[in-house]
Amino acid sequence: MLLLAVGLSALAAVRTQIECVDAAREAARAAARGDPEVARIPGAAVSLTTDGDLVRATVVVRWSPLGGGMPGIDITATSVAAVEPS
Repeated sequence: MLLLAVGLSALAAVRTQIECVDAAREAARAAARGDPEVARIPGAAVSLTTDGDLVRATVVVRWSPLGGGMPGIDITATSVAAVEPS
């Protein structure tokens, strides 16, 4: 049973990482187009920075395998997109 619980927790962490990567990509592309709408994941922090003609989106989610009140890890994803001409 313990092995099953660990395996399911690992799958949940991988799923959360994939969601972060998708959200970061969508946020970077939206910011590069000039759209104010940013992709959101519940409980995630999205930060956008501009460096010349590049936009960098970083998504950070606090993931806890045992629930919200327990210790966990931060899952982070970053994506970069070129600013599109107006």
